[in-house]
Amino acid sequence: MASAPTLSAADRLVDGRAGAKSAGFFRRAMRAFRRDKVAMVALAVVVLVALFALMAPLISRWTGFDPYENHLQYKLSKPGENGFILGSDANGRDILTRLAYGGRISMTVAFLGTIAELTIGLTVGLVAGYSGGWIDSFLMRLVDLLLSIPSLPLLILVTTLYQPSWVGLAFILAIVSWPSDSRLIRGEAMSIKKREYVDAARVVGVGPVGIVLRYVLPNVLPTMLVLASLTIPSLIIAETSLSFLGVGVQVPTASWGNMLDDAYRFYRTNWTNVFIPGFIVFAVSLCLYLVGDGLRDAFDPRQTDR
Repeated sequence: MASAPTLSAADRLVDGRAGAKSAGFFRRAMRAFRRDKVAMVALAVVVLVALFALMAPLISRWTGFDPYENHLQYKLSKPGENGFILGSDANGRDILTRLAYGGRISMTVAFLGTIAELTIGLTVGLVAGYSGGWIDSFLMRLVDLLLSIPSLPLLILVTTLYQPSWVGLAFILAIVSWPSDSRLIRGEAMSIKKREYVDAARVVGVGPVGIVLRYVLPNVLPTMLVLASLTIPSLIIAETSLSFLGVGVQVPTASWGNMLDDAYRFYRTNWTNVFIPGFIVFAVSLCLYLVGDGLRDAFDPRQTDR
């Protein structure tokens, strides 16, 4: 019984050293990120587009059009004609209103898919990286098998067979996309479990689950943050591609992908109907990738000018 306070004190010392090191590194990384002007401008663009999508009901009230409201007599109106600020589509629906509602769907699918994908990838990666042995071999062979399957044909097949809702589409994207994330997290976990403070935690009696949750997971979070910023745009593009092909979000529910599908047939006469949703997909994806690059540089331990 006399040794219990000693173990507790040592445990707190290990926690304090590891936590202070992690917190200090995170603060320095955030300062480096804020100094990256390109990444900050890109982040501002993403935030503005996200706010635009979140305020879709207010946009609808301002334009005076419902996203599902057809005005066939005014179909394919050019920007500024017949009260349509950005024009209307082939069914006479307001482009601006549908762009806002489509952004809510496309970005929500990407965010939900990213959360689910990183959750699966994190769990598999941590278990494989920390456990090692046959568990690691089994999980990594499963990852190799899934990575060998082309993702886009698999997505087209699954969505064609099951015709999921947009929520189901998010989880299908996650299930198809998690293997590459788990491999990266596994490498991080294998590196972290060999560090001195993890060895010290084992000495004072911390179990495997406690080590993973208290020492490995917090040090993997910066990598997860960078992964999230790079996964979201890839899932936006994946959702747009599937909806453009007619197997993703189904009309009349608006998404940026099915807006492109509705518009490309009329690009010769109404090129703005193709350009506007296409450009916003391009801009948001590019800005998210720039944010990801900025985060990756900021969290790079080799950077010394912090």
